[in-house]
Amino acid sequence: MPLKLEDKKALVAEVTAVAAKAQSVVAAQYRGLTVAQMTELRAKARSQGVYMRVVKNTLARRAIAGTSFEPIGPALKGPVVLAFSKDDPGAAARVVRDFGKTNEKLIATLVSLGGEVLPGKDLERVASLPTRAQALAMLLGVLKAPIEKLVRTLAEPQAKLARTLAAVRERKQAAGAA
Repeated sequence: MPLKLEDKKALVAEVTAVAAKAQSVVAAQYRGLTVAQMTELRAKARSQGVYMRVVKNTLARRAIAGTSFEPIGPALKGPVVLAFSKDDPGAAARVVRDFGKTNEKLIATLVSLGGEVLPGKDLERVASLPTRAQALAMLLGVLKAPIEKLVRTLAEPQAKLARTLAAVRERKQAAGAA
Protein backbone atom coordinates (compact mmCIF):
# COMPACT_ATOMS: atom_id res chain seq x y z
CA MET A 1 0.00 0.00 0.00
CA PRO A 2 1.55 3.32 -1.06
CA LEU A 3 2.28 5.95 1.57
CA LYS A 4 0.53 9.29 1.54
CA LEU A 5 2.59 12.46 1.27
CA GLU A 6 2.16 13.26 4.98
CA ASP A 7 3.29 9.75 5.93
CA LYS A 8 6.34 10.06 3.69
CA LYS A 9 7.26 13.40 5.27
CA ALA A 10 6.88 11.93 8.77
CA LEU A 11 9.02 8.91 7.82
CA VAL A 12 11.75 11.11 6.34
CA ALA A 13 11.72 13.34 9.44
CA GLU A 14 11.96 10.30 11.74
CA VAL A 15 14.89 8.76 9.85
CA THR A 16 16.62 12.15 9.58
CA ALA A 17 16.40 12.64 13.35
CA VAL A 18 17.90 9.20 13.98
CA ALA A 19 20.60 9.61 11.31
CA ALA A 20 21.68 12.96 12.75
CA LYS A 21 22.47 11.35 16.11
CA ALA A 22 23.66 7.93 14.89
CA GLN A 23 27.30 6.86 14.91
CA SER A 24 27.13 4.26 12.14
CA VAL A 25 24.72 2.71 9.67
CA VAL A 26 24.53 -0.69 7.99
CA ALA A 27 22.48 -1.28 4.85
CA ALA A 28 21.51 -4.89 4.21
CA GLN A 29 19.43 -6.66 1.58
CA TYR A 30 16.62 -8.62 3.16
CA ARG A 31 15.04 -10.17 0.07
CA GLY A 32 13.73 -13.65 0.92
CA LEU A 33 13.33 -13.20 4.68
CA THR A 34 9.96 -14.09 6.14
CA VAL A 35 7.89 -11.75 8.27
CA ALA A 36 8.74 -13.80 11.36
CA GLN A 37 12.46 -13.53 10.62
CA MET A 38 12.22 -9.75 10.11
CA THR A 39 10.29 -9.45 13.39
CA GLU A 40 13.02 -11.43 15.15
CA LEU A 41 15.70 -9.21 13.57
CA ARG A 42 13.91 -6.04 14.68
CA ALA A 43 13.53 -7.39 18.23
CA LYS A 44 17.26 -8.18 18.42
CA ALA A 45 18.07 -4.73 17.08
CA ARG A 46 15.84 -3.01 19.65
CA SER A 47 17.44 -4.95 22.49
CA GLN A 48 20.91 -3.79 21.32
CA GLY A 49 19.89 -0.13 20.97
CA VAL A 50 19.86 -0.21 17.16
CA TYR A 51 17.22 1.65 15.13
CA MET A 52 16.21 -0.51 12.19
CA ARG A 53 13.89 0.59 9.42
CA VAL A 54 12.92 -0.53 5.92
CA VAL A 55 12.74 2.66 3.85
CA LYS A 56 12.38 3.20 0.13
CA ASN A 57 15.70 4.26 -1.32
CA THR A 58 14.47 7.64 -2.55
CA LEU A 59 13.08 8.47 0.87
CA ALA A 60 16.26 7.20 2.52
CA ARG A 61 18.37 9.47 0.32
CA ARG A 62 16.25 12.45 1.34
CA ALA A 63 16.44 11.46 5.00
CA ILE A 64 20.22 11.14 5.11
CA ALA A 65 20.86 14.31 3.10
CA GLY A 66 22.83 16.74 5.21
CA THR A 67 24.10 14.08 7.63
CA SER A 68 27.43 12.28 7.76
CA PHE A 69 25.74 9.33 6.00
CA GLU A 70 24.93 11.27 2.81
CA PRO A 71 27.67 9.46 0.81
CA ILE A 72 25.78 6.15 1.06
CA GLY A 73 22.84 7.56 -0.95
CA PRO A 74 24.06 6.50 -4.41
CA ALA A 75 24.90 3.00 -3.14
CA LEU A 76 21.34 2.28 -1.97
CA LYS A 77 19.90 -0.11 -4.54
CA GLY A 78 17.20 -2.71 -4.25
CA PRO A 79 15.24 -3.55 -1.11
CA VAL A 80 17.42 -2.63 1.87
CA VAL A 81 16.94 -2.32 5.58
CA LEU A 82 18.88 0.45 7.35
CA ALA A 83 20.26 -0.22 10.82
CA PHE A 84 21.52 2.84 12.72
CA SER A 85 23.77 2.50 15.78
CA LYS A 86 22.84 5.14 18.29
CA ASP A 87 25.40 4.76 21.10
CA ASP A 88 27.85 2.04 20.10
CA PRO A 89 29.40 2.33 16.59
CA GLY A 90 29.61 -1.45 16.15
CA ALA A 91 26.17 -2.40 17.49
CA ALA A 92 24.32 -2.38 14.15
CA ALA A 93 27.12 -4.32 12.47
CA ARG A 94 27.05 -6.94 15.25
CA VAL A 95 23.26 -7.33 14.96
CA VAL A 96 23.41 -7.78 11.17
CA ARG A 97 26.45 -10.08 11.37
CA ASP A 98 24.96 -12.32 14.07
CA PHE A 99 21.57 -12.54 12.37
CA GLY A 100 23.23 -13.14 8.98
CA LYS A 101 25.06 -16.19 10.36
CA THR A 102 21.77 -18.06 10.76
CA ASN A 103 19.92 -16.41 7.85
CA GLU A 104 21.93 -16.33 4.63
CA LYS A 105 19.32 -14.13 2.95
CA LEU A 106 20.32 -11.09 5.03
CA ILE A 107 23.31 -9.68 3.14
CA ALA A 108 25.13 -6.54 4.24
CA THR A 109 25.68 -4.28 1.24
CA LEU A 110 27.49 -1.38 2.90
CA VAL A 111 28.63 0.04 6.21
CA SER A 112 29.16 3.72 6.97
CA LEU A 113 31.15 4.90 9.95
CA GLY A 114 32.36 8.44 10.54
CA GLY A 115 31.38 9.64 7.08
CA GLU A 116 33.32 6.85 5.38
CA VAL A 117 31.47 4.30 3.23
CA LEU A 118 32.79 0.74 3.46
CA PRO A 119 31.66 -2.25 1.39
CA GLY A 120 29.56 -4.98 3.00
CA LYS A 121 32.57 -7.28 3.28
CA ASP A 122 34.01 -4.91 5.93
CA LEU A 123 31.06 -5.64 8.22
CA GLU A 124 33.21 -7.95 10.35
CA ARG A 125 35.79 -5.20 10.95
CA VAL A 126 33.15 -2.79 12.21
CA ALA A 127 31.38 -5.49 14.23
CA SER A 128 34.63 -6.32 16.01
CA LEU A 129 34.97 -2.76 17.36
CA PRO A 130 34.95 -2.81 21.16
CA THR A 131 31.93 -1.54 23.02
CA ARG A 132 32.26 1.56 25.18
CA ALA A 133 32.71 -0.52 28.33
CA GLN A 134 35.38 -2.69 26.67
CA ALA A 135 37.22 0.37 25.36
CA LEU A 136 37.19 2.00 28.80
CA ALA A 137 38.49 -1.23 30.37
CA MET A 138 41.32 -1.37 27.83
CA LEU A 139 42.17 2.29 28.50
CA LEU A 140 42.15 1.69 32.24
CA GLY A 141 44.50 -1.26 31.80
CA VAL A 142 46.91 0.85 29.77
CA LEU A 143 46.80 3.67 32.32
CA LYS A 144 47.20 1.30 35.27
CA ALA A 145 50.17 -0.70 33.94
CA PRO A 146 52.95 1.88 34.57
CA ILE A 147 51.75 2.53 38.12
CA GLU A 148 51.66 -1.20 38.91
CA LYS A 149 55.16 -1.63 37.52
CA LEU A 150 56.44 1.28 39.64
CA VAL A 151 54.91 -0.20 42.79
CA ARG A 152 56.44 -3.63 42.06
CA THR A 153 59.82 -2.00 41.42
CA LEU A 154 59.68 -0.01 44.67
CA ALA A 155 58.57 -3.05 46.70
CA GLU A 156 61.14 -5.45 45.22
CA PRO A 157 64.20 -4.50 47.40
CA GLN A 158 62.27 -5.17 50.62
CA ALA A 159 60.90 -8.43 49.23
CA LYS A 160 64.39 -9.53 48.17
CA LEU A 161 65.76 -8.70 51.63
CA ALA A 162 62.98 -10.75 53.25
CA ARG A 163 63.69 -13.73 50.94
CA THR A 164 67.44 -13.48 51.65
CA LEU A 165 66.90 -13.41 55.43
CA ALA A 166 64.54 -16.37 55.20
CA ALA A 167 67.14 -18.32 53.19
CA VAL A 168 69.89 -17.50 55.73
CA ARG A 169 67.62 -18.58 58.62
CA GLU A 170 66.77 -21.85 56.86
CA ARG A 171 70.47 -22.51 56.19
CA LYS A 172 71.35 -21.90 59.87
CA GLN A 173 68.54 -24.13 61.02
CA ALA A 174 69.67 -26.87 58.65
CA ALA A 175 73.29 -26.48 59.86
CA GLY A 176 72.17 -26.50 63.53
CA ALA A 177 70.08 -29.63 63.06
CA ALA A 178 72.95 -31.52 61.44
